[in-house]
Amino acid sequence: MSAGAVKGRTGDAEMREEGGKTRELLEPYRAGRLELANRVAMAPMTRGRADDTTGVPGPHAATYYRQRAGAGLLITEGVYVNALAKGGPGIPGLVTDAQVRGWREVTEAVHAEGGTVFAQLWHVGRMTHPLTLPDGELPVAPSAVAIEGKQIFTRDGLLDHVVPRALTTAEIAMTVRDFASAARRAVEAGFDGVEIHGANGYLIQQFLADNTNLRDDGYGGSLTGRLRFALEVVDAVVAEVGADRVGLRISPDNAENQLAETDARTTYRALVDALDPLGLAYLHVLENGAYGAIADLRTRWSGTLVANTNGPVPSSPVAGARLVREGHADVVALGRLFMTNPDLPARLAHGTPLAGPPTENLYGGGAEGYIDYPAATGPNASTDPKAATGPKVSAAA
Repeated sequence: MSAGAVKGRTGDAEMREEGGKTRELLEPYRAGRLELANRVAMAPMTRGRADDTTGVPGPHAATYYRQRAGAGLLITEGVYVNALAKGGPGIPGLVTDAQVRGWREVTEAVHAEGGTVFAQLWHVGRMTHPLTLPDGELPVAPSAVAIEGKQIFTRDGLLDHVVPRALTTAEIAMTVRDFASAARRAVEAGFDGVEIHGANGYLIQQFLADNTNLRDDGYGGSLTGRLRFALEVVDAVVAEVGADRVGLRISPDNAENQLAETDARTTYRALVDALDPLGLAYLHVLENGAYGAIADLRTRWSGTLVANTNGPVPSSPVAGARLVREGHADVVALGRLFMTNPDLPARLAHGTPLAGPPTENLYGGGAEGYIDYPAATGPNASTDPKAATGPKVSAAA
């Protein structure tokens, strides 16, 4: 998730000046099936408000995404692709007919506002707990390697991670099919496309990283083996819904969730080289490590590149506009700022001061901290003080 740097109250004149520095983000973008009103994407952000039993999006989900439909591209929170893919309480799925119906309400609301929305397909791998999974099953992963010294949130609060069990080759094949099936259901639900989550230490990246993939079969060992699962998932989803409906998110050299990629540059160059001929809708690169992945992979990727940074200083609109201006990105994904600034692109266009990222009610709960941040611009703008709560932030990094 991304946000601008907190700076205290920003004057109107300063905001207008900074608004000019983000003009690249406000330009339309067209490529293949993508027809975006601007180059600002809302990054995928877990909110934990689905029905925990059914996995159906919560009653406020359609409102939440509709409020933010001014983004050129909306990418949903991660959506589980099978029962073992669920990472915690309140995570939605794309497995059942009821879930499809729930998501259809969301896509119809977004499309009514002229927005474009992709569903993020998610399998957390070892990043879950038996309390979250059906019948208390163990989490699955490439290898039986646990996260140590950290805890994970469950319905009973924070608990220690458990040792996952290694997927069999037959289960790997089934998981690949589950990604494809979830993609098909996403299209049935009205999504414009899907983003495969291959970042942040979840299952696909667990196969890529050499400290979590200790396999000695065709899915481990060599670079070719470690790449195999990611490539099979992409190929299966492309075969199901078409390459121009498929994006992939990666986070090279990201140590989040205790991953270690010894030679991230070589790994991700090989991955991108294999994927580039497919004609995917986009590659979403989250840069959070020593490896300057955005600039390096841009030179090897001929399609649309969505950029996001999530380091010690999260990305800002101005920093994002610079990436576009310098040719490193076509679209920039921003996260936490969209929580409190639902009309973020319009605020940038008008030089409106931005509310700071939220500090509470991020996960779970109801409407509070979810849909009660009204628009600050346009004919339906609200004067509710909630629209400007929290520290003001500058658009600049």
